[in-house]
Amino acid sequence: MRSQWIASTAVIAAAGLVLAGCSSAPAADDNVLTLWHFEAENSATGIAWAEAIKVFEEETGATVEFEEKSFEQIRSTASQVLNSNEAPDILEYNKGNATAGLLASQGLLSPITEQVEEYGWDDKLAPALQTTARYSEDGVMGSGEWYGIPNYGEYVTMYYNKDAFAEKGLEVPTTLAELETVMAAFEEDGTTPLAEAALEYPLGQLWYQLALSKTDRQWVNDYQLYEAEVDFKGEPFTYATDTLADWTDKGYISQDASGLKAEDAGVSFIGGESPLFFSGSWWYGRFQTEVDDFEWGIFPFPESELNLGSAGNMWVVPENADSKDLAYKFIDITMRPEIQALIGNNGGLPVAADVADITDEKSQELIKGFNDINDKDGLAFYPDWPTPTFYDAIVADLQELINGTKNSDEVLDSLGEEYNSYAEDFR
Repeated sequence: MRSQWIASTAVIAAAGLVLAGCSSAPAADDNVLTLWHFEAENSATGIAWAEAIKVFEEETGATVEFEEKSFEQIRSTASQVLNSNEAPDILEYNKGNATAGLLASQGLLSPITEQVEEYGWDDKLAPALQTTARYSEDGVMGSGEWYGIPNYGEYVTMYYNKDAFAEKGLEVPTTLAELETVMAAFEEDGTTPLAEAALEYPLGQLWYQLALSKTDRQWVNDYQLYEAEVDFKGEPFTYATDTLADWTDKGYISQDASGLKAEDAGVSFIGGESPLFFSGSWWYGRFQTEVDDFEWGIFPFPESELNLGSAGNMWVVPENADSKDLAYKFIDITMRPEIQALIGNNGGLPVAADVADITDEKSQELIKGFNDINDKDGLAFYPDWPTPTFYDAIVADLQELINGTKNSDEVLDSLGEEYNSYAEDFR
């Protein structure tokens, strides 16, 4: 769900970039590294990569030939370009079965397991972050050779309006019962406590988090990696679906959310209309910039050892790359604490930073939350990842749930049928 959203937003964000054409790659040169990525120059990762290039050139004496590409340009041409002599030596690419996994299964990416062990990158990445870097022969994430290294991460958390809580004498909830008490206190005054959107990803994220609160890592592996059959009428999804229906009936979620997008929900929180918003770390920097009228913070979803989130996009090395050894050296530089700190101090979420190197107080809060999840191997990915069509299915069925046009059983039957029509081929 997040992966589909980030793909669309990255295309929009990159639309204004000056794009280089697909020029022919230079002849093999041990002193030249050709590099593609799609990060904006002033973004956290763009700033970090620029510094990494500078350090790389100083330490190796090699030259980096950087070509700025858009997310969509790389996505739409990767199979063709990487299967030609125009392939770069290293590029940033999207993680997941349908992207990096597909290219790996086609033999277009170099397996880098040997380099992972040599450089110790596996020691710097939490187990859940490693999942999207490894792919089987069929291109299914979670096992097999390493094909990429992620440098940043993302996770979903609860944003809350500290001033609104203080006005009612409310504390941060640590149990689901306390969370419902908090929401009831706001609803009694005519305030819809949860900023939600069912036309896009936010409601599906909440649905999945509710399911995660009632299960364990093996269930996640069964659901995401097809290790065993998933019962959609079992406790996790039944509880999640029933709870969304109940919270809508109680006014904690507005039925109007069925026609709202993520932007609408985020703006509702920014404007102080709703005191709670459950969504991703990608909103954090925006809230830092745009929330002026109240103090805000984050807290983990109560009573859950598992949490939505994953590694971000990653560095991959094409099989046709001319300077693979230089590519590995560059990856290693991007994993250094000082480069990771640049990501963290500029609003990003590094995967291997020392929290002591992060000087911005709000950034420390975000990174601590991410590290706490990783320390307990809590990242559980996103609900739509198992099938190419599941994002649309989840959105459509949860819209009908809060509209009242489908009950919980009908939603679970529909989603179970959609999921199994794809997953059964991998079990």
